Amino acid sequence: MEQENQEAQKPFLVTAAGRSGDGCNLAASGAASSSSSIAVVVASTAVAVAGSFEFGISVGYSSPSQPGIMHDLNLSLAEYSVFGSILTIGAMLGAIVSGTVADRVGRRSAMAISDLLCILGYLLITFSQNFWWLDIGRFSIGCGIGLLSYVVPVYISEITPKNLRGGFATVNQFMICCGASLAYVLGTFITWRTLATIGVAPCLLQLVGLLVTPESPRWLARFGQPGEFEAALQKLRGKGTDISDEATGIKDFTEKLQQLPESKMLDLFQKDYIRAVTVGVGLMVLQQFGGVNAICFYASEIFVSAGFSSGNTGMLAMVAVQIPMTGLGVLLMDKAGRRPLLMVSAAGTCLGCLLVGLSFLAKEHHWGKDLNLVLALAGILIFGGSFSLGMGGIPWVIMSEIFPINMKGAAGSLVTLVSWLGSWIVSYAFNFLLVWNSYGTFFIFASICGLTVVFVERLVPETKGRTLEEIQASMNSSLTPPFHV
Repeated sequence: MEQENQEAQKPFLVTAAGRSGDGCNLAASGAASSSSSIAVVVASTAVAVAGSFEFGISVGYSSPSQPGIMHDLNLSLAEYSVFGSILTIGAMLGAIVSGTVADRVGRRSAMAISDLLCILGYLLITFSQNFWWLDIGRFSIGCGIGLLSYVVPVYISEITPKNLRGGFATVNQFMICCGASLAYVLGTFITWRTLATIGVAPCLLQLVGLLVTPESPRWLARFGQPGEFEAALQKLRGKGTDISDEATGIKDFTEKLQQLPESKMLDLFQKDYIRAVTVGVGLMVLQQFGGVNAICFYASEIFVSAGFSSGNTGMLAMVAVQIPMTGLGVLLMDKAGRRPLLMVSAAGTCLGCLLVGLSFLAKEHHWGKDLNLVLALAGILIFGGSFSLGMGGIPWVIMSEIFPINMKGAAGSLVTLVSWLGSWIVSYAFNFLLVWNSYGTFFIFASICGLTVVFVERLVPETKGRTLEEIQASMNSSLTPPFHV
């Protein structure tokens, strides 16, 4: 406990200015350097999460646009269902190549490629006159956000200091939530073509920002030039900051990785990496099969099925809960730690699913007047708030932290693919499950959420306050660090 208190009192960054000059100059120079460092990291993160905002708009686009598109282009429900679901197919393709693309061209270039795919997709939708242009555009957007869903959290985790990494990485989920909420709200006031045009804006902002944003120092250390690596790290940490210890740690760890053979997908299942793969893939499976996409994609339908006259009230209430709870998760990430937030979040989603299941059970058995309405509203709000607190963003944070950079491409592709595949399976099967047994479906989701608590307690490591090299070495016996970080 005393050691933790001492760690907490250490400054975020150690400045070179302390080697000369009086105490006042030391304090002033250190403060200026720290501010400079944080400013660059904040700006770089802001550029990266413009992609997350685009992700959110893309996911939220199809729900409010459905009536207008079906009317204007004379689409059947089946044709519109293809338009809605093809995003996930594109995202799975983007996920498959995400790790390879990000490793070969760099994190910044990978984000730029995803922006171009999304811009192309939204322009096709904006000017579409038939079913085919809509689907090609939606598929292109899916490929873009599949790539973004991997590269954004990885880039943020690789540029931020260890004591700020969790909170900054969780901004990814916060901006996804904000983007989806904006799409829901704007879609009720403007046409679907105008909303598609708005979807281009975050991509353009990110493309401009990427021109001045530094590349990931860890990617440069692995694939670039040593001089570029140190220059990028110095830019991120501030001109007056002493980066020698951090640079040495990254260099030593990267040199150790260079001695290992070139990684392939099958190498992930060797004993050296199996724990990290189990944690990364396991969290994504539990996240998706805990029912999040069933509740998010079909929240309006669930409210109506539970007895509400309209799903709009419940949808607005859910949005109002999700954004502040995601913000709370960002603030608590580097204070409470990943594991406690994950367990509290999973327990909350378990309770939410139980309440929704009980609402359908109450409706079926006529338990009390309006009891099912109260249970449905409470359950979905508790689920949405709890998921936003931790289970929405932390699995992506941990995924970006636990894999060494020689395996990050293959591992990231696998984990991202599993996430999107799980999303598609749950989204596709949910309506069939609801017909089979409405309350039983949510009790199954509740059981999976309860299992998540046990999984986190047993297998997921705490990564708060540790460098990426320390985390990765602790999960891989062949990478035990002989270096100081």
